[in-house]
Amino acid sequence: MHMATSASRVRFSSTLSTASLLPSASRITSSSTSSFSRASVSFAKQKQKQRTLSLSSSLRPGPPLRLLQRLERNLSTLASDHAFKGILTSLPKPGGGEFGKFYSLPALNDTRIDRLPYSIRILLESVILEIPFKPARVLLQDFTGVPAVVDLACMRDAMNKLGADPNKINPLVPVDLVVDHSVQVDVTRSENAVQANMELEFQRNKERFAFLKWGSSAFHNMLVVPPGSGIVHQVNLEYLGRVVFNTDGILYPDSVVGTDSHTTMIDGLGVAGWGVGGIEAEAAMLGQPMSMVLPGVVGFKLSGKLRNGVTATDLVLTVTQMLRKHGVVGKFVEFYGEGMGELSLADRATIANMSPEYGATMGFFPVDHVTLHYLKLTGRSDETVSMIETYLRANKMFVDHNEPQQEKAYTSYLQLDLADVEPCVSGPKRPHDRVSLKEMKADWHACLDSQVGLRWVASRPNHVPGLGWPYLGFAVPKEEQDKVAKFSFNGQPAELKHGSVVISAITSCTNTSNPSVMLGAGLVAKKACELGLQVKPWIKTSLAPGSGVVTKYLLQSGLQKYLNEQGFHIVGYGCTTCIGNSGELDESVASAISDNDIIAAAVLSGNRNLEGRVHPLTRANYLASPPLVVAYALAGTVDIDFDKEPIGTGKDGKSVYFKDIWPSNEEIAEVVQSSVLPDMFKSTYESITKGNPTWNQLAIPSSTLYSWDPNSTYIHEPPYFKDMTMDPPGPHGVKDAYCLLSW
Repeated sequence: MHMATSASRVRFSSTLSTASLLPSASRITSSSTSSFSRASVSFAKQKQKQRTLSLSSSLRPGPPLRLLQRLERNLSTLASDHAFKGILTSLPKPGGGEFGKFYSLPALNDTRIDRLPYSIRILLESVILEIPFKPARVLLQDFTGVPAVVDLACMRDAMNKLGADPNKINPLVPVDLVVDHSVQVDVTRSENAVQANMELEFQRNKERFAFLKWGSSAFHNMLVVPPGSGIVHQVNLEYLGRVVFNTDGILYPDSVVGTDSHTTMIDGLGVAGWGVGGIEAEAAMLGQPMSMVLPGVVGFKLSGKLRNGVTATDLVLTVTQMLRKHGVVGKFVEFYGEGMGELSLADRATIANMSPEYGATMGFFPVDHVTLHYLKLTGRSDETVSMIETYLRANKMFVDHNEPQQEKAYTSYLQLDLADVEPCVSGPKRPHDRVSLKEMKADWHACLDSQVGLRWVASRPNHVPGLGWPYLGFAVPKEEQDKVAKFSFNGQPAELKHGSVVISAITSCTNTSNPSVMLGAGLVAKKACELGLQVKPWIKTSLAPGSGVVTKYLLQSGLQKYLNEQGFHIVGYGCTTCIGNSGELDESVASAISDNDIIAAAVLSGNRNLEGRVHPLTRANYLASPPLVVAYALAGTVDIDFDKEPIGTGKDGKSVYFKDIWPSNEEIAEVVQSSVLPDMFKSTYESITKGNPTWNQLAIPSSTLYSWDPNSTYIHEPPYFKDMTMDPPGPHGVKDAYCLLSW
């Protein structure tokens, strides 16, 4: 990660010093600029001067080739005159030799570094390495990635027209694009659902997919992961994340910006990453610096241990509510404390994933032994893991929980005892409106009663004051709240009420990357099958894993067959219901909802539940852990008190309660230990770009220039460079302009 824009915007000076990153009442004072502050200012001025000279020389007239040669000479000068070359340090391998070199923070000899948050240390390292803030790589998904590739293709055409080499146009940092936003849940409850949905996906998106496949072969530094491979953020976590880069013998922390807000999931791996707009991402691809205000850092201390029956999803919904109340927009959140050792890497990634929902730029978990264990589990080589640990320890970016931890200077502080987290969901319309499971029935009736759009505090348990207008009510008159809509489903009698579940989806990288909750869902399905419970056939059930690894461990554990029996067949590998690609409801169900004005519910393991996002006909949408998704599907309604009311009747005629189907933490841990194996990750990702036969059969041109189709209704050649010449046209007069504002 290479930090900042101009010398005046990002530098550790008296006006924007390291102390400004810390609380105003911090014990770290800034009466004088520190050693690394002075050095950074000096380096910034030197670099700015060189950058200005480079720009002026590149503006002289001449063929593009000579301009590129001048630029290369200027860059060589910058590299040779690095102001921090004195702290460039060798990183030895444990067995002899060296991994490479790195810019050492300890060599700055400033004790205040010890109290900097780990997330800020990454920014500090990047300031030393290079003043312009340039992420180490860029992450794209297919919806937002297509325009970026279109622009690159357009730039190649412009180079060709100007008589230069078009093949010089390539991303300047590694770009990874994962196709995951196109699959829709059209076919469910079928062994053939994956193939059927993929065929429809390719029919609808053939032109887009062919274009992206062309881009993957035409451009250097670009990896495209085909459809049917997984969700971008889970693939990033399990495979793409480097943690530490080693480029030409120089080591530096991995960092990433992505065109999806949940890029923050990678923060759980100790990689600084967040979502940006398409223009920012494209600029980063082309080597342009990014501008950002140095953020405050909220320290979130975790202690204790989750109680039996509580999931990582319950934890993230609790954290989301707390941070929304605290106010973290534009800030980093950094997690620390003895409770960190009780969270798996997947648990951390679940929390980091929902940073957009609690409003933070990042939800950061520094690298520790848990991180290293996960890297080995997911198939990273022993030498790579050794390099990562050795570098981060040497540069004071590794947390060793066996050593005394010095208190960090955060902007503000929060803390949570994990033992206080209880089972919960969030909804019905916002991800931070957490509802305790034991209060769900009462809360649902409060939702039915309340007027739409009215501020609602007293009537709703756990409502967080000061978060604006909840819009949580449905304003259903008392006399209509027990309405029953009867209809026929495939010749069988069926009925819906307010709160009836019509969509039940195990979806989203937020949860499908976490083996404990995925296997927990399988155990719930298994216990339900053994007791004789069955999900109603008119509920649209689906399971969309975030990578092929999930399928492998569900099969290894023997639990996929029980999920299938309950209707949770795998429907595809992509975002699906989480982004609204839930597909149509059965016509009879849709008519029953519309004709009777039923407040139907969706329960999904996603990250957003704003009304209208999941499906136009599900006005109540609840975020829940995968095991709870299965439980609510079995119950068939959100209007239930799981502590007191039975979910259904078993094959022996007795009532079955929630506690009868809910697995213990020990049961889940046992099946995770025996079913999630390193070889699953290795075999999944060793052929990640070639594993889809339909993708492999797509015919693409071999030319490095794209052949634009004038009849296309989707991909057009942009007009930006069509009339561009080597000589700028010069200023011209303003004609037929209108006043936009007058006062």
